[in-house]
Amino acid sequence: MVLMLVTGAAVAFAIGLVHSWLGEKYILGRLFRRQDLPRLFGSDWFTRRTLRFAWHLTTIAWWGFGSILLVYAASDTGDTRGPVLVTISLTFLLSAIVAAGFTRGRHFSWIAFLVIAALCWFAAG
Repeated sequence: MVLMLVTGAAVAFAIGLVHSWLGEKYILGRLFRRQDLPRLFGSDWFTRRTLRFAWHLTTIAWWGFGSILLVYAASDTGDTRGPVLVTISLTFLLSAIVAAGFTRGRHFSWIAFLVIAALCWFAAG
């Protein structure tokens, strides 16, 4: 079970890192070169900052989940372990469904999310 949780955490950290790096390189950078971004509060500065913040906030959330998995891998918390792992599993399952649904399976993050969800589900027993 510990190996499943550590593997899930590693995948969560990796997908977060790849998400931020590739997002900056291929999406945000190209998007911010456009001249037709919505102007909020008089300029597009707020729009750009909000998009970048929201993009990287996702990475932080995934790293937070990865950290929770590592905490559970390192300790025995009794009867709360199963419910928390199921919650994490369902969160990543929902992330997989949304990613696959919105992109029609073209954004491969859904595979990583599904792997994490399955590992957590089986680790919960």
